Amino acid sequence: MEPPKMNPVVEPLSWMLGTWLSDPPGAGTFPTLQPFQYLEEVHISHVGQPMLNFSFNAFHPDTHKPMHRECGFIRLEPDTNKVAFVSAQNTGIVEVEEGEVNGQELCIASHSIARTSFAKEPHVEQITRKFRLNSEGKLEQTVSMATTTQPMTQHLHVTYKKVTP
Repeated sequence: MEPPKMNPVVEPLSWMLGTWLSDPPGAGTFPTLQPFQYLEEVHISHVGQPMLNFSFNAFHPDTHKPMHRECGFIRLEPDTNKVAFVSAQNTGIVEVEEGEVNGQELCIASHSIARTSFAKEPHVEQITRKFRLNSEGKLEQTVSMATTTQPMTQHLHVTYKKVTP
């Protein structure tokens, strides 16, 4: 079976497509957490629809036990650079982030965040993400967040190397 043709609406995000592995391990920090490292595998694909599909799967760097996981969709408003990032996470959070793609950089910020009634406190209230393809062809992601007890602070930074197109 032939792979589906990419919908032209998502062409501005084609630089994100592929399977990516953290290289080196990602770094996490937050005022209420001990600094930590993690490994992450990212799959970003399309099935011919006007959106990309994604999954982020983080693992402990020593034990390889699963950590944070999220999956969802990246949509573009046709004929604009406006982007919506829709994500469901294993922590019980569902979020919609919106922003813009400019060249090989995507900057998004939370538009709405929902959580399960028993989600762990403090609750996340705002999230921003920045994805960019650096000059070495590696994908970088920086995530910042604010919670009910902490102002907006960088939480994660990770660089990925592409392992499959």
